[in-house]
Amino acid sequence: MKTLRDVKCGETVSVVKLHGEGATKRRIMDMGITKKTSIFVRKVAPLGDPVEVTVRGYELSLRKADAEMIEVQ
Repeated sequence: MKTLRDVKCGETVSVVKLHGEGATKRRIMDMGITKKTSIFVRKVAPLGDPVEVTVRGYELSLRKADAEMIEVQ
């Protein structure tokens, strides 16, 4: 299983599944990250937290813990 946290800078991936439950999963979905959504990884901070991505035409920063809940291909 490859998660968004494992993706290198400059790669584009597609969301396969969202892990997590309740409010956390809902918050990720409210940010526009849903199944089959394309995500471009723009930057990764030196220590890996946060990850800056482009989703649906806007920039979004995600914590490492949230990025681990997003399964991609």
